[in-house]
Amino acid sequence: MDNQKRCFDVIISGGGLSGSLMALSLSKLTKKDGSLLSIAIVEALPYQKTIASNDDNLFDARVLALSHGSASYIKKLGAWPFLVKKACAITNIDISDRGHFAKTRLTAKDHGVNALGYVVDLASIGKANLQTLMTHNKLGQNIHWFSPDSIEKIAWHNEFPAEFPEHKSTDTSQVQVKLSSGNILSASLLLACDGVQSPCRKLANIEVSCEDYGQVALIANVTTSQAHQNKAFERFTNHGPIAMLPLSAIAAKPNESRCSLVWTMTPEDSEKITQLDDEDFKLALEDAFGRYLGEISYVGKRYSYPLVLLQAKQQTHHRMALIGNASHTVHPIAGQGFNLGLRDVQVMAQLVASALKNNQDIGSFALLNAYQENREKDHREIIQLTDSLVTLFANDLPPLIVGRNIGLQALNFLSPFKGALVKKTMGY
Repeated sequence: MDNQKRCFDVIISGGGLSGSLMALSLSKLTKKDGSLLSIAIVEALPYQKTIASNDDNLFDARVLALSHGSASYIKKLGAWPFLVKKACAITNIDISDRGHFAKTRLTAKDHGVNALGYVVDLASIGKANLQTLMTHNKLGQNIHWFSPDSIEKIAWHNEFPAEFPEHKSTDTSQVQVKLSSGNILSASLLLACDGVQSPCRKLANIEVSCEDYGQVALIANVTTSQAHQNKAFERFTNHGPIAMLPLSAIAAKPNESRCSLVWTMTPEDSEKITQLDDEDFKLALEDAFGRYLGEISYVGKRYSYPLVLLQAKQQTHHRMALIGNASHTVHPIAGQGFNLGLRDVQVMAQLVASALKNNQDIGSFALLNAYQENREKDHREIIQLTDSLVTLFANDLPPLIVGRNIGLQALNFLSPFKGALVKKTMGY
């Protein structure tokens, strides 16, 4: 296979969550002649490791929050049956400020839905995507994995360097990539679903802006003595906002109430708190969060990472688009990061489907420009929302504390504002 050229309609760089969702979204699309799109997925991890879900029953599995809109899209793609037993519905959200009177309650019932969103572990989502691809009975027919492999070079317009003269081309309707294995692939469209350190973004010399929030997210899964009853909590404390998200029980302990903790704090506070042993950490968490769920009876592994706003300064390049974390990372305060990336996938799939229906080039400037304009608007709105929440709720200045408590209380009586906030966080 080394140094062989293969032609596809679409190349997807990265076979993780965004990449597998992208492949799934495109897998049923057909061209004018009735044939399915041919899709190449280039993934650095071995394919069998990518598809395995080793975190299925582990207490410390990493999780993410799916908005109502994201869950609806995953259902549309046919992956939900593989997730339904792992997904924990959020039916209520309590928002409060420690030591102050104000509180806002959001309920699914008030907004005509069964759940405002769901909490699912990452491994299960990735596995569900891949299982759905296989149940479509097309894996190996129109979906081709190059794994473990990675993209080393990209020829945007015409040719690779002189060491590959046999692949010289002046065809601007294709983009060519050279893999570390020596394979050369060409396609009409290259989709960079390859994460924060996106090799494709770097090869295209797309600049990024990076803003350090000066905060750290401490995450862990915990058990509580009282059942969460599908309620999520956002609690503002002296150390920073605490999100407590309900989780489904693991098979080994079906009666255990498990939650995912995301605690935002300063690097200095993080250093002190992460040094606490489990018992002292439980006490510190109970003191900050309160007794809404009774005692914190168990704390799993703790992880922390610095919070940074990363934005690519453009979403597209010649026959290429950035998807998900290759384009953006946002503050976790509103739980919108993955959902924003999923809408990147959704919009790109819609544009490709429309182009195919009209017998148009799926890698054209017009299509990529439409993607750029759509995603810039959505990205801007979500970043404005999260940054305003960071300013208001992750700040201990007295005027802001007073302001946010007035705002929290007012939300309970201002239905239009409350409805608009819920609609945005639900992904609509």
